[in-house]
Amino acid sequence: MTTGLSLDNALLRGPTHMARTFIRLFVRPGDHVVDATCGNGRDTLLLAELAGPSGRVWAFDIQDEALRATAERLEKSGLSSRAELIAAGHERMADYVSKPVRMVVFNLGYCPGGNRTIITTSDTTMPALEQALRLLMPEGILAITVYPGHPGGLEESAAVSDWLSGLDQRLFHAWRMEQINTGVNAPYFFMIQRAA
Repeated sequence: MTTGLSLDNALLRGPTHMARTFIRLFVRPGDHVVDATCGNGRDTLLLAELAGPSGRVWAFDIQDEALRATAERLEKSGLSSRAELIAAGHERMADYVSKPVRMVVFNLGYCPGGNRTIITTSDTTMPALEQALRLLMPEGILAITVYPGHPGGLEESAAVSDWLSGLDQRLFHAWRMEQINTGVNAPYFFMIQRAA
């Protein structure tokens, strides 16, 4: 299997780098994938690059500014046709995505450089995660970066952690990865794989 992973881009500095390393490892040409929180569009762009012309990306956000930034990023790279940008919360994922997907990426918290009062919360994140698990194909991946350091972030990350620890280990392999030489409320990363 050929992947987009090389030693040049396998940085392990922080959870977003870790998430992108796993995205590169698992997403293949032709895959259907979801960016549940597109923000500034970096993950959406990477997913579109890796899924290739025969793949499909569904990218969700509730902020017009985030969707505009993502659209511009895709257009500059000539990849707009590979992604569908959806002006809706990730809790509505199942309304738009009905095909099995290889990966669903969540980057929780607030949009970097955006309005820090607009944040993800467990009220919408937990239903979205449930839907994402149902959409995963066998060996599919759910990648979640959580940020406990902002107001509301600690509660959301605890809810995600509690939910993941209750998944049936015969059906899902759930991992928590974090950089241990950082602050106590530093962001960290979860990766869940549906069993084959």
